[in-house]
Amino acid sequence: MLTQEDKEFLAQKGISEEKLNAQLDNFKTGFPWLKLAGAASPEKGITIPTDDDKKSYLAAWDEYLNGTGKVLKFVPASGAASRMFKNLFEYLDNEEMTDFIQKFDDNTDKYAFCQALKEAMAKNGAENNAKGKIASLLGKEGLNYGNLPKGLLLFHNYEDGPRTPVEEHLVEGALYAKGNDGNVNIHFTVSPEHRSLFEALVAGKASKYEEKFGVKYGISFSEQKSSTDTVAANPDNTPFRGKDGKILFRPGGHGALIENLNDLDADVIFIKNIDNVVPDRLKPETVEYKKLIAGVLVSKQQKSFEYIKLLDSGSYTHAQLEEIIHFLRDELSCRNPELKVLEDSELAIYLKSKLNRPMRVCGMVKNVGEPGGGPFLAYNQDGTISLQILESSQIDKDNAEYLAMFQNGTHFNPVDLVCAVKDYKGNKFDLTKYVDPQTGFISSKSKDGKELKALELPGLWNGAMSDWNTIFVEVSLGTFNPVKTVNDLLREQHQ
Repeated sequence: MLTQEDKEFLAQKGISEEKLNAQLDNFKTGFPWLKLAGAASPEKGITIPTDDDKKSYLAAWDEYLNGTGKVLKFVPASGAASRMFKNLFEYLDNEEMTDFIQKFDDNTDKYAFCQALKEAMAKNGAENNAKGKIASLLGKEGLNYGNLPKGLLLFHNYEDGPRTPVEEHLVEGALYAKGNDGNVNIHFTVSPEHRSLFEALVAGKASKYEEKFGVKYGISFSEQKSSTDTVAANPDNTPFRGKDGKILFRPGGHGALIENLNDLDADVIFIKNIDNVVPDRLKPETVEYKKLIAGVLVSKQQKSFEYIKLLDSGSYTHAQLEEIIHFLRDELSCRNPELKVLEDSELAIYLKSKLNRPMRVCGMVKNVGEPGGGPFLAYNQDGTISLQILESSQIDKDNAEYLAMFQNGTHFNPVDLVCAVKDYKGNKFDLTKYVDPQTGFISSKSKDGKELKALELPGLWNGAMSDWNTIFVEVSLGTFNPVKTVNDLLREQHQ
């Protein structure tokens, strides 16, 4: 039973009672496992462009950049770096000299933050040993890295000074997302407590890269909306209340960012995680493949638009409808077993409904055991089959067939997407209408020593884009260099 204070609290957050009750119902009913048709592979759904294809797609992207379409880079950057330093925090608790800590201690001079760390240690009189280094790196009296997001940490060394991931994304944007007006548009999603730090960093650094690359940056920020938080529940599925008596809401995961993405005005949007960046010497490969998947996107979108206009005209033949079916099946990997029973007029309506939706091209790298979502062919609620990026939590591991699909997948998704978010008339799609609400999941957490159930929204590149038209393209493993732990910065790719 909601109190008047509860109702006022919900109103402040922008969450309706109906939405609250729907989330509580999710705890009671759970989420269904997805029905899989198979793991995507080069034989089923993952495109491997030939050399001629690459030339064509790269040319298509260069041509697009010379037009009037607005391009934007979208970088989720709100996550704290605390997990990156998990091993270091553990050392401060137990002072156990593991191989991980020894490696960090032996190679401190190789990190881009080395000079800043030395200065912090000198200022605080810290001892020059593992404990002194780690405490100065993580603590508020030092560099405070244990409380900052990854985007603000020093990642790579250069002759003119070290760079943060934010700066590396500014450089990337200049190399593959510059419009014919010289503008590079980049949007970072940040946490409220760190927004001013991001703004200060950009204000201090943007002009340097504008001059270096001959561009003008349009940089914007947003925060995850309070209205996308999800309710926490007790084991009996009633709302969990904190010590203050208020209903506890938690951030709904990166799927909440579909709202932020939906608020942006752009024709083509690149999406890439904040920590997947490399030094300039390795950027050419990244840039080539970014342009490649963008070229695939605008090429397939143009073809899709032509087909929609044909269907709109009403002047089409049955052979042309068959051609569109093949485009959906062979190039967008969207299949519908029931098409044979439709009359031409019904078929035209169906085909337009399938074509007229947002489109994304997702880079896929060969599976080498790194964590990440997997590419699959999955059944949709309307009975069709389409390409989806699935996390392990969405797959029934008790189903031997599905488990084998997951374990034996040839590729995985490194969060490397480029999206087309306007229709053939230039109108923005409402991206919230293409989310599959049945693809969230429930996890177990605790607060104040009490168990609770937490609700994760459909992930941004998972269920939040479930009803988009999707294309998977193999990209080089060299384009994927995430930094999950601090010692990943010692990898050759980050030196």
